[in-house]
Amino acid sequence: MAREQQLVLSRTAPAKEPSRPYARVRRHSRLLAGLLAALLLAQMAAAMVTTAVRQTPTIDEPVYVATATDYLREHRIRYNPEHPPLGKLLIAAGVAVAGPRYDPSYAGTQGEVGRHLLYESGNDPWRLMLWARLPVIVLTLLCGLVAFAFARELTGTAGALAALALYAFSPDLIAHGSLATLDAPAAGFVLTSAWLVWRARRRPVPYLPLAGAALGAAVATKMNALPAVPVVMALAAVSAVTAVRGRETREPPPVPTRRGIPALLTGVAGGRRHKALVAVAGAGVVAVVAIAVVWAAYLTVDPRLRFSPAEPVPALHGLRGRLVDLLPVPDAYRAGMRVQFGLEDQPWQGFLFGHLYTGALWYYLPVALLVKTPLGLLALGAAGAVAVVALRRLRPAAPYLLLPPGVLLAAAMTGSRDFGTRYALFVPMFLAVAAACVPRPGRRWTAAVTAVLVLCTAGSSLRTFPYYLPYANEAFGGPARTHRLLHDSNVDWGQDLGRLADRLRQRYPGERVWLVYKGSGVPSYYGIHATDPRTVPQRRVHGLLVVSDSALAKARGRLAELIGSSRPAGDVGHSISLFRR
Repeated sequence: MAREQQLVLSRTAPAKEPSRPYARVRRHSRLLAGLLAALLLAQMAAAMVTTAVRQTPTIDEPVYVATATDYLREHRIRYNPEHPPLGKLLIAAGVAVAGPRYDPSYAGTQGEVGRHLLYESGNDPWRLMLWARLPVIVLTLLCGLVAFAFARELTGTAGALAALALYAFSPDLIAHGSLATLDAPAAGFVLTSAWLVWRARRRPVPYLPLAGAALGAAVATKMNALPAVPVVMALAAVSAVTAVRGRETREPPPVPTRRGIPALLTGVAGGRRHKALVAVAGAGVVAVVAIAVVWAAYLTVDPRLRFSPAEPVPALHGLRGRLVDLLPVPDAYRAGMRVQFGLEDQPWQGFLFGHLYTGALWYYLPVALLVKTPLGLLALGAAGAVAVVALRRLRPAAPYLLLPPGVLLAAAMTGSRDFGTRYALFVPMFLAVAAACVPRPGRRWTAAVTAVLVLCTAGSSLRTFPYYLPYANEAFGGPARTHRLLHDSNVDWGQDLGRLADRLRQRYPGERVWLVYKGSGVPSYYGIHATDPRTVPQRRVHGLLVVSDSALAKARGRLAELIGSSRPAGDVGHSISLFRR
């Protein structure tokens, strides 16, 4: 009897249910994940909008805004041919809302046209720049969703939230995502193409054309994305073949009509030919769609494809010239490539760890990225890169996650312009996705370490608010010391002219000001009435000496003597130094 009762109990006893609070959390996990993702993007949006409102135009922005305005009003390709039009068409969406006054007959270089538009045409530069920056802010946020989706497909929701948090708190992405420039859009399009070509492993028909469109958008925004073209094409070929193999494993093989080993060898050879054709077709679809997007960008500006450059386009000879002439792109795109090669051939000055040099250092970008990437993102991104190679379940994603940023970084390291990590913004984007691979199922300590490092990244980012452009991580002393290590767009891109005007009004009213400013802003517009100290004898320079940190890094001769004989009096935004004489 007891045995029968025990059997009945064992059959009818319900399975052990999870506790009610835990079950409730699991039931609403998708909603909670969505709310957390929305909060992360909301804080990033707030940081970028706040930055966009407070910063004056950086060196490159007036050129892009003036070019976008010319696209809208004149429908011609005249200014800034060294960059394709798509990114500036994005900026033009905001410019169209601002509706600035514009004089198409103004003659001058593209930089002069930008200053004329902002400061000499009766426009409000604060309002115009904010509207020009907003489309880039929106696109940067959308690329954050791409990073979230990519990471979620690799590791799940928890890893995706970690990736999105690292993306949303990245100071470099906040800084450049809040500017009307092309670096963040181009990097975001590359990330999107890698994600879409990864998705094509399961469904190649919809996702390979979409990957080609994203790749085309990248190279139609900035030419430094061109090295990604063969990489994404190769990944497309791999995805197409993988999709075919997956279909073959789900479907039984056809019964051969012939007998013996010759029939078997024929089937194998036919299968190899079929896969080769599939690979070529996958890569071809991506290439054709990408080229179509490039043409569409130019046709959107001017359906007649007229090209009348405001400045001379240098000639390009030799192998590079022949290769450029063979590209199936519009003439204006080829002209832009000639301008880019001409810029690469010039002897630019660089600055790294207090050393001023002429030329380029091959290790400049990796070192600059070590300085300007939060330590938590560096650690998690590196660990994720190792995990995606070492773990069998993640290994198929390794080429998609590591090859695009690796090839682009290697190509950027060969450049001659050591101006900043903006040339490698794709690195923090891909590092954030790779970091999602660190937490491992069944090993709670990996999740705990990930959470701690994400919080460290968030804290480091929040401490630098609102001065994201000159950010440096704690290992290198923070943003107050960045100007001792790097220069140009890493620290001072002319963004703090408005803040300088506020400081002079509040603390130094009526004082004589001597200014060495590196940027595209017009100091007098902001109420700064100053003289360049290099234009007068040194004995006459008394009062407040104000020097942009990019100029400070390169100070030689008279300027170095003036600084050496002055005492520090603070800084503005960690990008402009003040001295008392």
